[in-house]
Amino acid sequence: MAMIDDLRIAYDQAGPDDDVAVVFSHAGVADRRMWEHQFQALSRRHRVIRYDWRGHGESGDPGERVCHHEDLLAVLDALGVRRAALVGCSMGGAYAVEAALAAPDRVAALVLICSGLSGHAWPPEMLAQARERVHGAVPADRLARYRGGAAGQVDPADTLAMARAHTLWQVAGPGRGRADLSDEVWEAAVEMCREVFRREWSGPPAAERQLDPPAAGRLHEVTAPTLVINGLSDVPGIQEVSGLLSAGIAGARRLDLPRTGHLPPLERPAEVTAALEGFLATTLPPR
Repeated sequence: MAMIDDLRIAYDQAGPDDDVAVVFSHAGVADRRMWEHQFQALSRRHRVIRYDWRGHGESGDPGERVCHHEDLLAVLDALGVRRAALVGCSMGGAYAVEAALAAPDRVAALVLICSGLSGHAWPPEMLAQARERVHGAVPADRLARYRGGAAGQVDPADTLAMARAHTLWQVAGPGRGRADLSDEVWEAAVEMCREVFRREWSGPPAAERQLDPPAAGRLHEVTAPTLVINGLSDVPGIQEVSGLLSAGIAGARRLDLPRTGHLPPLERPAEVTAALEGFLATTLPPR
């Protein structure tokens, strides 16, 4: 465990003691376990670190306020990492971009996988689809109490229903079904997502603070070499962000993965690992 302002942050570390570490930031619907294949494979050549955000996995509760990109930089400080290649999925990618803007000298490279982007407004049709296909898995009155931290007790059947609905919509993708994910991927994604909702609904909501001004209008300021990985079966609104990132960050490379939803590191582990190894070989200094 690392300590950030008296908060426990769970992490794993492996590999040689390189000057530049590869640091993995998970998706909001997951935890650090989603990086298992990449963590093990890249540790043969790189110092690798994966951690759980506050309020996720084995890390401590979030408290009243959260600023995830500051936590990411604090993890680097706590582990003595001067510079890092940041690999982020979903909102983990958004926080990696924020860190690169807040502390450009600390970020040697970026890999943004099905990434979010702070300051970007999700399209109304995407929000409507989420309400229909995900939020409807739990009765509206109970969902409101959970989100407001007023439920008192969380029904495990509700967290499971929400996790299954979210995994089907986002991890498989809105145009695919349960059969498009292997049992291993489905079960791992549902288990991580279920734990996310259990923790989120069990305590008072935390206010999140993002970079100001937001990253959406500042992509031209990103100087780190960047690889954008997009799942072609992901939610279209999220795929639009991959387009914004690859067009807005100078020199960014883009990789589109067919038949792949929102968690490519979990669903297409070998392909993502190979892409990471190739990208890092050309961007990080030789050992």
